Order: sequence, then structure tokens, then C-alpha cells
Amino acid sequence: MSKIKIITDSTCDLPKDILDKYDIDVVPLIINLGDESYLDGVDIHINTLLRKMERDNCKAFTSQVTPARFHEVYERYIKEGYSILSIHLSSEMSGTYHSACLARDSFENSDITVIDSRNVTSGLGILVLKAARLMKEGMEVKDIHNKLMEYIPRVSSLLGFESLDNLVKGGRLSKTAGIIGSILGIKIVLEIKNGKILVKDKFRGSKKAMKYIIENFEKSGHVSGEPVMLLHIENKDIYHPLKQYLEDNDIDYINNEVGCTVGIHSGPKACGIFYFS
Repeated sequence: MSKIKIITDSTCDLPKDILDKYDIDVVPLIINLGDESYLDGVDIHINTLLRKMERDNCKAFTSQVTPARFHEVYERYIKEGYSILSIHLSSEMSGTYHSACLARDSFENSDITVIDSRNVTSGLGILVLKAARLMKEGMEVKDIHNKLMEYIPRVSSLLGFESLDNLVKGGRLSKTAGIIGSILGIKIVLEIKNGKILVKDKFRGSKKAMKYIIENFEKSGHVSGEPVMLLHIENKDIYHPLKQYLEDNDIDYINNEVGCTVGIHSGPKACGIFYFS
């Protein structure tokens, strides 16, 4: 059995205990805030970032991982005799996947497989976790890749947002959707489909949005034995009832906090679930 190193980027938003358990290498994107730059997940926490953005009124934006950075990481593991499985956020949202492909192509006869997850945050995270578990079961890179290709279209997501301002400013959502989301009291439920963020539905009040998320989760047929990713960023109205629902129904879930890269675009007060259906 070959040695396999799973590599992802910081938008996976997986908890540290999972990253440590499976020895997953996370390559950070860059957070640019005013005149300062930080490594996502290394130099700055999401709560600090949001407070800085609010207090200092600084424009924040992200930079993709460069091919040179990926080359550096890949080279280190190649020298240690690893086969590499590199899984990244949707190519529709960032050039990070393409950077990984360029780095892969700079090596001759090296066992590097790069995957476009067609997702981001916990949608990427649930695929990385799936790959890590398959690796622990003894599966080879080629077989893990094939299995992930089956699972990528099965990643479902339902995310409640209080404001879409950051998503519109970051170019992740249309201005039309932003206008809908700016109406007082309206909560927007989004999904990630085919690598893009889309508006699923809109509701007046968090309770209706939460009820819709749960109803759709039940209808879609969550894959038994696979965890649900509960993603949140300062949203108690949806987070606590969703958490209670999962616990009351004995559904295995992983509690994930939004990281800085995703948080810049989502803004505060967002919550939702990712799962295989």
C-alpha cells in the first residue's frame, strides 16, 4: 500500500481535531485587510477579522494559493515518497484549483491527483473527510479519486443568511439577489450547486428559514452513516435549533465554524448544513 498525503486548502473549514487525526495538510489562502495580509487559519481568527472589518471599515479580500506555493508543498511530500491527493474549492469561485493543476504539471512522473470539489467550506470539508476515511480503510489514490467523483454531485447544502451584502460585494452572488436579501426581515436560504452559490428560497424570519432547511434535509434523504456538517458564523437563531434537531434525531454531525476566507464573503450571521444525499 502506497503512502498517501491528502492536501486541501483553508476554505475546507474542517475542525483542527479532524485535520490532526488524518494528518491532512491545509494550504492557506491569503487574507488581505487594509494594508496587512494574513494566512487564513494561521495568523487571524474569523471573529477578529469581522471585528476589524467592522471597526476599521477596512476593505477585505482574499488571494488564491499560488502555483509556487503548491509546488513547494508537493515537492516536500514527493521527496518523502508520498502519493498526493489534493482536493480544493470550486474552480468557479477561485483560481486555487488551477494553481494546484499548474503545480502538478511542473513535476514529471509524480503521483499527484488534483480534484475540483465543485464546492467550498464544509462542502469541500465533507469530501476531504470522506477521502481521509477511505485512505484509512486502505484504498489507493485512484480508487479514492473515483469514489469522490461519485460523491461530489451528492453534496447537498442549505445555508441561511441574514445579509447577502458581502456575497454581492465579493462577486459571489448577483446584485438582484442582494436586493432581495436587503428587505427587512427577509432571510435567504442558499445552496451550492455545480460549483456556484445560488438562491434556494427566501422567508420572512429565521424560524421559517430553519423549518425549510430541516424539511428539505428530510426530503433529500441524507446518506446513513455519513456525518452532517453543521456550519455557522455568529447565527444563534438558526444554529441552536438545527443543532438541537440533529441531536434529538441521533444524527452524527460535525460542528464547523466558518473560516476567514469564506467569512469575508459570507459576512456574519450565517448558518447551515452540508451532507451527502
